[in-house]
Amino acid sequence: MSSLKDVLEKVANREITPTQAEKLLKFDAISQVGCLAKIDSNRETRKGVPEIILAEGKTPSEVLEISKRMFEENGRVLISRCTEKHITALKEAFDKQALLDVNDVAKMVIAKKHNFVTFQSGGRVAVLTAGTSDIPVAEEAKVIAKEMGCSVWSSYDVGVAGIHRLIEPMKEIVTKDIDVVVVVAGREGALASVVSGLIDVPVIALPTSKGYGFGGNGVGTLMAMLQSCSLGLAVVNIDGGVAAGAVAALIANRNGKLRKKP
Repeated sequence: MSSLKDVLEKVANREITPTQAEKLLKFDAISQVGCLAKIDSNRETRKGVPEIILAEGKTPSEVLEISKRMFEENGRVLISRCTEKHITALKEAFDKQALLDVNDVAKMVIAKKHNFVTFQSGGRVAVLTAGTSDIPVAEEAKVIAKEMGCSVWSSYDVGVAGIHRLIEPMKEIVTKDIDVVVVVAGREGALASVVSGLIDVPVIALPTSKGYGFGGNGVGTLMAMLQSCSLGLAVVNIDGGVAAGAVAALIANRNGKLRKKP
């Protein structure tokens, strides 16, 4: 694998074009943090999705060690599924050296260097929830889409139990020329099918584990969304806010590029 210096020298010597150099750099740089984790420093350059630390299953000290390395290399670090202990440790570690954004609802923490600038892609994402209990998962998707450069509009608690609540959000989605809609729902998950049947916009159905009894914990929701007869709808895993946000942003960002072309 070529080093950054090698690639730049080849461009300077006109051995490769800037476009070829960009392709080389997209496959560069996987660095290791001891025996604990491998940091994919160039993931965002290569794939368009930043590396996100999953705090779940890791001790606060492990999360801190990985976070500090990623922060130094990328200027930003995103941590998901944080407990109160994780959040406290991260606040103490990054309080003075970073701009810290703690989303208590999504259980996510973002630390950025003071000079870090998030590129605005021009992509437009909407996030809807069926109920208020679905909001934490929706916020997770929202955070990811924003950090990937999208503008995100949201409307919560608009489920089919009171379907009249959906009329205004649908008008907004059309008016704002939204590129992709993330629909977050538990129970029977009907909202995703309804939304998909009303608009000519890709819909990402995000089932949540908010449900009980037969088919509870999101299993029935996931099955119902997979069985949707409304075309143009794709489904991610139960409580997969990060996955839904990333897919939505990748779709929206391609549209954003097209908007910026003269």
